[in-house]
Amino acid sequence: MKKENKETEKTKEKTVKKLSHPEYEKKIIEFAKNGLTSEKIGEKLRQEKIYTDDYREKISKVLKENNLYTNPDLKNTEEKLGKLKSHSEKNRKDKRAMREVTRISAKVRKMKKYLKIPAR
Repeated sequence: MKKENKETEKTKEKTVKKLSHPEYEKKIIEFAKNGLTSEKIGEKLRQEKIYTDDYREKISKVLKENNLYTNPDLKNTEEKLGKLKSHSEKNRKDKRAMREVTRISAKVRKMKKYLKIPAR
């Protein structure tokens, strides 16, 4: 009885979807157009039992070829800055939030300079 249980567990674990390479790229592009970064796309694919190791091409490389790549660190800090700005506009007396806005905006500026992205 226990032997059968272990065998069924092993077969359940190994149900991995194998897509063709164009389908794999199409799936990545679809997730990128929904606004996900390369790291979040990798998580989504793993949830769907699609592993990037089988395709020998990084997600970021596929996104760069299709001009959809944005640096995840930069995108996350810009989102954080937007949330902080909206908070500090609503709460004018929150001095700590104002300090965080200046700190995070400096971080974004430094990151853009390092990545050679023109500042807006």
